[in-house]
Amino acid sequence: MVIGIPRALLYYRYNTLWESFFHELGFQTVTSGITNQSILEQGRIFVVDEACLSMKIFMGHVASLIEKCDYLFIPRIESLDPHEKVCTNFMALYDLVHNLFPDVALLSYNIDVKHHDGELLAFLNLGKQLGKSKLEVLRAYQKAKEIEEQKHLNLIDYQKVLLKQDQLKILLVGHAYNLHDKLIGGPISDYLKKEQVCVLYSDRYDRNRTDEDVDHLSKDIYWTFNREVLASLWYHHKKVDGIILVTTFPCGPDSLANEMCLRKIKDVPITNIIIDELNSEAGLITRLESFIDIIKERKASRYETRSR
Repeated sequence: MVIGIPRALLYYRYNTLWESFFHELGFQTVTSGITNQSILEQGRIFVVDEACLSMKIFMGHVASLIEKCDYLFIPRIESLDPHEKVCTNFMALYDLVHNLFPDVALLSYNIDVKHHDGELLAFLNLGKQLGKSKLEVLRAYQKAKEIEEQKHLNLIDYQKVLLKQDQLKILLVGHAYNLHDKLIGGPISDYLKKEQVCVLYSDRYDRNRTDEDVDHLSKDIYWTFNREVLASLWYHHKKVDGIILVTTFPCGPDSLANEMCLRKIKDVPITNIIIDELNSEAGLITRLESFIDIIKERKASRYETRSR
């Protein structure tokens, strides 16, 4: 059996967990290719114009996997904390794919911590769908969690090393599925690195600190993924020279959270870059050039002040 995994949305948070779990149970996985314009154009066919760019890309990845696998893996998440929610896209993802591609066989799990459906139970049910025993599933899940946690710790440790480097440092802030997608965050990272900027990412952060750090910016925000993004921004903001908020149009939770950041973060240069399907690379580069110039001038001014 070959299980297809779209390289979009939750993939960038859970890909290590999912792939390790399936492989531990003896199943082969196939991941859709790197996001490109063709993937986006295909995704636009299946969703309404008002859908966010990230969702259009996701549907393009789903379409690209048709006939390349026996099952498509499309999880559903409603809540990861009893008092929080995730974007409605993640709640509806399974139903959307099922309705748009009714002839495609789907695998799924449901996580809704508010109603006592946690991650372990979700994977036990997933393993049952795959015909595996409870013991086999438990072993596979525990091994996959170990691999996932170690990889995340390695990324955090590597970022701590980067923070100590003596070069211009810019933190890219946003959801992992935007920061690491080749079509969305890729051009930003590529240009910054070409300009010898040390690029850091908000998802490389110890999520156990979230409640402690996010309160400095907001005590009321209840979208789990946005809470983590804001917490990471606060944790890193005095350690970097600049911050770029990366979001896709028209994300509601991001628009509110980003506006709050722009108003509250005063001691480091910060800008908001919104990517849509008509985004111009030339315009993007112009904005990045200007932002880097602002940071350099600010650093030079501070150096002159200290020298006096």
